[in-house]
Amino acid sequence: MADIDVDDTLRELEKGALPRWIADHLDDYQASNGRDGHLWDATAVGGSQAQPCLLMTTLGHRSGKSYTHPLLYGVDGDNYLIVGSKGGADTHPSWYFNLLAEPKVIVQVGADTFEGRATLAEGAEHTRLWTTMIEVFPPYTAYQAKTSRQIPIFVIARQT
Repeated sequence: MADIDVDDTLRELEKGALPRWIADHLDDYQASNGRDGHLWDATAVGGSQAQPCLLMTTLGHRSGKSYTHPLLYGVDGDNYLIVGSKGGADTHPSWYFNLLAEPKVIVQVGADTFEGRATLAEGAEHTRLWTTMIEVFPPYTAYQAKTSRQIPIFVIARQT
């Protein structure tokens, strides 16, 4: 995979555009029902060749439309962890605001699709989970160093 310029990606996202590499990853994941894309080659952004990814569908807090995002994830017990790094940008990703307004999500992990509820980790929980997510994707450390905001972590619990 060719190197991905994180700053170019951020500029595209700020314009409301989905960068081609993210759109391709999303398309592959959906078309294969998670067979292609669940383990994503993140070497172009400083990660490893087999980073676990999920798809999270949120409801737009202003538009009311559904948006699906491929995101790296970690695991804490039965819960999934996602990080709103946006490559270390000074602004949160759009899905951060969607989750604050409506924490109910649809999640796909591989071929498994389920309803979930996302909760923002704070305080000691955030600190503990940050350590977990740094193990999953070490470049998060550099992303945090680029911004003054605390990069958020959401915990997604499966709803039964």
